[in-house]
Amino acid sequence: MTASAIPEDRAAQGHRRTQTLAGSVQVMRREELAGVGRWRGALAERRKDWRFHELLEETLPDGFDYRYLAVRDGAGQVIAMQPAFLVSQDLLEGCGPRVAALAAAARRLWPGLLRLKTLMVGCVAGEGHLDEPPAMHGAIGRALAAGLVRAALREGAGLVVMKEFPRDYRAALAPLAAAGFARIPSLPMTRLPIEYADFDDYARRALNSATRRKLRKKFGAAEAGGPIELTVTCDARAVVDAIHPLYLATYERSKLKFEKLTPAFLAEIGARLPERTRFFLWRREGRIVAFSLCLLEGRSFFAEYVGFDYSVALELHLYHWCVRDMIAWAIAHGFAEFRSSALNYDPKLHLRHRLDPVDLWVRHVSPAANAVLKRALPLMAPTRQEPLLAKFPNYAELWD
Repeated sequence: MTASAIPEDRAAQGHRRTQTLAGSVQVMRREELAGVGRWRGALAERRKDWRFHELLEETLPDGFDYRYLAVRDGAGQVIAMQPAFLVSQDLLEGCGPRVAALAAAARRLWPGLLRLKTLMVGCVAGEGHLDEPPAMHGAIGRALAAGLVRAALREGAGLVVMKEFPRDYRAALAPLAAAGFARIPSLPMTRLPIEYADFDDYARRALNSATRRKLRKKFGAAEAGGPIELTVTCDARAVVDAIHPLYLATYERSKLKFEKLTPAFLAEIGARLPERTRFFLWRREGRIVAFSLCLLEGRSFFAEYVGFDYSVALELHLYHWCVRDMIAWAIAHGFAEFRSSALNYDPKLHLRHRLDPVDLWVRHVSPAANAVLKRALPLMAPTRQEPLLAKFPNYAELWD
């Protein structure tokens, strides 16, 4: 036994796990991670690494019961650490207003109808990723397929979901299908190649004349309202009280809601991940009227969260103004692609984004209930409520 294996073995004491040739999954709480040396380094190449997930647990407590999965191979060695959480999941969320109305009526008699305690593997705030290195992804997929249902049962969960894993993991996660999981698309992120000289070069080469004309009109309206000044910083602690209300205003306008950022999260992320965090702050007459929280990963620039002062945002077309400034900054700093979160697909379609598919892998712990669920899941896919998705040129990739 190596010295590095000793703390991991100690961490496993007192936990029931069933070892198979494919591997196993051990559910852990935050206080137990001190005995697992691999945690401090998990997802290290990702913008949302182990530091980000610890910050989530500390600052976004409501509605989520955080867990961490030690994924072991057939020999019992920890080969990956995967963030996870327990949540009460509404299976009808995203099914559309007609189904929602029927569900609301039925739930007056049966409040828990189609709401299940769920073990979700992935990130509370965004897409999930398999731990590094990529050469181990196949082994991780096999271990998850072998151990996730047992792990969910031990946690009292009726449903297991691999939450929003990018399509690049489909081969590694294929063993989940043999283990009874069904794959459906979640609302996709988007990506935009930005290897251009500047924003004007991008607009001239990537956008059609009608879109360029509309953008010029929007930018002109914003400029007519007076100067808008941009500041970029990794530390937002001094302005949290100004930007959090803007975030909440945008959050409340969203059709679908999941995580809800707190002032503590916005204040701390720049301190925890300064090399990966950038806050874009737009001021008009000295007052912040818009902000964006962005994260950096390799040559990819991720626009994660935004907030607007809606007393002026629509009149000044601040969304397009802010997107222009972020793309221009990303190009100037050598980034190759601009990536954005789900929703608000109409402007992204016209700006020539492509869909960036993410998958939900879903299984009920009961084989009988799972057989029914697998038939119903395609009807529950949140993408069914977004008709604009079909207009993107790579829409078929959501289901491939």
